[in-house]
Amino acid sequence: MLPYQTLDKKRLGHGLSEAEIRDVVRGAVDGSWSDAQLAAFLMAAAIRGLDENETQHLTLAMLESGDQWELRREFPTLVDKHSTGGVGDKVSLVLAPLLAACGLPVVMLTGRALGHTAGTADKLEAIPGLQQELDRQRCLDLLEVHRMAIGVATSNIAPADRRIYGLRDQTATVESISLITASILSKKLASGAGALVFDVKTGSGAFMIKRQEARALAEMLVGVTAAMGRSTSALVTDMSQPLGQWVGHLAEVREALECLGNEGPTVVLEVTYALAGELVDHLGIDLTRDDLEAAIAAGRARETFDRWAAAQGANAEWLAQPDLELAPEEFVIEAPRDGTLAQVDTRDVGLLMVEAGAGRRLATDAIDHGVALRYRVRLGDVVGKGQEMARLYLRRSDKDLHARFAACFHVADSGQAVPPILERVGAP
Repeated sequence: MLPYQTLDKKRLGHGLSEAEIRDVVRGAVDGSWSDAQLAAFLMAAAIRGLDENETQHLTLAMLESGDQWELRREFPTLVDKHSTGGVGDKVSLVLAPLLAACGLPVVMLTGRALGHTAGTADKLEAIPGLQQELDRQRCLDLLEVHRMAIGVATSNIAPADRRIYGLRDQTATVESISLITASILSKKLASGAGALVFDVKTGSGAFMIKRQEARALAEMLVGVTAAMGRSTSALVTDMSQPLGQWVGHLAEVREALECLGNEGPTVVLEVTYALAGELVDHLGIDLTRDDLEAAIAAGRARETFDRWAAAQGANAEWLAQPDLELAPEEFVIEAPRDGTLAQVDTRDVGLLMVEAGAGRRLATDAIDHGVALRYRVRLGDVVGKGQEMARLYLRRSDKDLHARFAACFHVADSGQAVPPILERVGAP
């Protein structure tokens, strides 16, 4: 069929065959489908939806559009984790070296920013010299010596997703469950980890704001992954407020290093330990939470991070004494009245961070790694009028931007704390 016919069929709400979906994916790779046609497909898929069969066909076609490394052939206990994205989510930077320090090999092919969220790859760019381009042999070498490899896959991994990924960010189709599933799994399954855990965010700062939508995404991810022969589960976690104390690339790297040094915020470590526990259970190995905590307390996790980063080209002097200088213009966000922090417009916080320079509006935009926000209180905390709730670090003096950040924090007569982990979704 011509692209027009496929697009018209999906626009009218009809299901697409496996052959038609493979034609879309082939067009994304060989250029026979233009950006406009792919954007139209993404919009039609997001509005009309893709059923379970269409989603599986799209996932498999995108997976098979490029190389499949099957790294578990050399590392049978290889594990991986994926987060659907949130504001202040730096868990990957803690989880990977923690598991590696305990002897579990970890591979994470990371992505860049989508919408209001920052990607792990963007955060890692704040580390001078760190090289993120990974191929199969590079992963094997890193896993052999350091038990971990994190970075951006070569263009030979899921090349269809590489093109579609950027278009989703520009066409407001990021939230589609089927498109999210195909994008994530086309990369995760290609690397070849035997066990996968998903961190599916929900709340005001997540793509899946409603909990039932997050659960549906978790079930879709787990179901498709299990159908392809991998051990898997998902945790639905809270994103109604920033995760941890810091938002911003350089600041989040600092917070991750603090967690690895046993000094980071409890909430980040709680999510990290829970995800680690899922992977340990899938492998059926004898590794307890006490063992994980001991790896951090003894400094092994931080040492693993430093050795891995150096192996991927990070500047040795920076690692020995990280330069974590933030943007110079500071603005305090104060409580406007006595009460309780009842709500945070977390998505707006993320979008304002992009506007301030800590993200990309276009793929060609540069990121200012020093722009940051420090989150001082959490939902349910009692505050007094004039108390500091957050502090902005901007590159420029901007009272309007400061005011819009402040408007994201709502104090009321009452409010409730929210647990970081809401529920677990296992394989069917």
